Formats: sequence, C-alpha cells, structure tokens
Amino acid sequence: MNTVTLSPKYQIVIPKEVRESAGLKPGQKICVLHYNGQIALVPIRPMEEMRGFAPGIDTDVPRDEDRV
Repeated sequence: MNTVTLSPKYQIVIPKEVRESAGLKPGQKICVLHYNGQIALVPIRPMEEMRGFAPGIDTDVPRDEDRV
C-alpha cells in the first residue's frame, strides 16, 4: 500500500509506482472526486484514447419520428 503526506500547501506526490501503472504524464489533468468520505483521482484522457473502451455497447439511439 502506498502512503502519501499532505503538504502544508495541501499538495501530494503520487508515488512513482502508481504514476507508471496508471500511465500518468507530467502536466496531465486529473479529476478529483469526493464520494462517501473517500477521494478518488481520475485521469482525464483525450477523446482519441477513449475509442473502443466499451466494446459491445449498444450505440443505437432511439429517435423521434419527426427527427429522422
């Protein structure tokens, strides 16, 4: 388990092992979420990287007849 310390400026350093396994790069944006007393760091990926992330998903969108 990796442990970090919150600095007086409320900053943390993400451990190298975690950065490498998550594929994080310097300057990359990360979304910070607070949920049920937990903090999650979610990397924001470019849309190009999202292609094919959910194979088999139904992409049909029902349309109103006047919008076809």
